[in-house]
Amino acid sequence: MANSTSANLKLTVQATGENSGTWGQITNTNLLILEQAIGGYSGLTVNNTLGNTLTFTNGALSNGKDQVIKLTGTLAANVNVVVPDSVEKTYIIHDGCDHAGYTLTFKTSSGSGVALCEGHKYVLYSDGTNVELGSEEKVWRAITAAETVQPGAQILANTNGGAFTLTLPASPSAGQEVSVIDQGYDFNTNALTIGRNGSNIANSAADLTINTQGAGFTLVYSGDATTGWTYKEK
Repeated sequence: MANSTSANLKLTVQATGENSGTWGQITNTNLLILEQAIGGYSGLTVNNTLGNTLTFTNGALSNGKDQVIKLTGTLAANVNVVVPDSVEKTYIIHDGCDHAGYTLTFKTSSGSGVALCEGHKYVLYSDGTNVELGSEEKVWRAITAAETVQPGAQILANTNGGAFTLTLPASPSAGQEVSVIDQGYDFNTNALTIGRNGSNIANSAADLTINTQGAGFTLVYSGDATTGWTYKEK
């Protein structure tokens, strides 16, 4: 009976009577893979136009087996980081990429996955078919120029250097949020425009101009196309 390979971490499952003289080496490699899955960390520079598929090499350390992965790089297209189908695993993911207006999705080969937000940290799990969200740690991020943001963004907008447009995510889903604060107390002098990106804002098919000094608000996508994005607080 020959050796086999485990489904998720691709450990070498040794058959009785196999691996004479190499049993200890294979066992040690299996232990290192388990250590990687429990506490391993790696940095992954995302291919900015093609994305990446995490590797799961049989009987060897490989980046898809790490517990914690920090994603870096500047995107030049909408891209995915892919976990192969059938792999079941939990990840802690830090999105350290500059999205440059593009989307970054952590997903299985055939699933829809989770759209990541620039700067945020996540607990994600693959059930073998799709990647699901366990939890998300959001961060506030300062910007001073036009940008398209991702769902969950928390933006400290500083218009001291001039007015600009903050563009909402395209094709939002119900319950997704974007929060904005007037970091420099300048919206009354240099207004912030919220670009609707194809969705209504507060029942209107028009961009939103914010010219109130010190404004702070959260927009939630209602799931209703007519209402579109609406205010979480009033």
